[in-house]
Amino acid sequence: MSEFLQHLINMLVLGGTYALLGIGLTLIFGIMNVVNFTHGVLYTFGAYIMFIVVQQFGLNFFLALPVAVLAGWLLGAAIELTLLRPLRGSDIDTTMLVMIGAWIAMQSGTLWIWGGVAKSVATPFPEAPLVLGPVSVSWLRLFVLAAAAMLILVTYLLINKTSLGRAMRATFQDHDTASLMGVNVDMIYTSTFAIGSSLAAAAGALLGPVYVIFPQMGDLAAVKAFAIVILGGLGNITGAVIGGFILALAEELGAGYVSSGYRDAMGFLIIIAVLIFRPTGLFARAERVG
Repeated sequence: MSEFLQHLINMLVLGGTYALLGIGLTLIFGIMNVVNFTHGVLYTFGAYIMFIVVQQFGLNFFLALPVAVLAGWLLGAAIELTLLRPLRGSDIDTTMLVMIGAWIAMQSGTLWIWGGVAKSVATPFPEAPLVLGPVSVSWLRLFVLAAAAMLILVTYLLINKTSLGRAMRATFQDHDTASLMGVNVDMIYTSTFAIGSSLAAAAGALLGPVYVIFPQMGDLAAVKAFAIVILGGLGNITGAVIGGFILALAEELGAGYVSSGYRDAMGFLIIIAVLIFRPTGLFARAERVG
């Protein structure tokens, strides 16, 4: 029983960051109809920003997270303005090819700048874990869980309680009608891509200190983000959150009760089952609503 509780604790930590990845990706696809192949590189970018701010500039660890989120927002806005806006109206195949090229170029640039040696980020948390009865959890992982939960809540409030979120949801429903009603669709697309990118960067900034940082770390994260979106249903933010925790639970139980080598495989077995029996996702809605 204690082992199961420990896996649940680990699942909460992973699930929060997976949810951030899934929300960012499903926002971009749902509103812009763009398959963002740079999502994993943005995750890596957030981790490296955390490393630069903490290790090279010597700034406060807790201030590094908002810096990484802001940097991800700015990079996402730049990608949308320079690569996606000129392709507005192009078919999805062309956009996909451009985004694949951007992913390869950005990852190669990261490897050229930092090399292949893994980096680590020092944290201010004590090494001794917090012990709660039969389970224990590191203070760093508790911080990751709390920060991820806060970012998920902020994203929910942004989309559901602000004028920007209302405009995003209107664009999601019908961008032509939203434009006729006075919504600046170009601004909404840029904001959407920037927000989705900042969430990916936040996930990387949170998990970077937990593990190690290297240029290809975002590849598997990107694949998992796509898996989460498939689980939750394209364009469904609530589904992306739940899908993130489902994937994290599958990984933890697979690693704990089958083999650690099957950690990633267990989650994708679920994805295969979902695609076979419910191709639209577990939480897809019958109509196009945000």
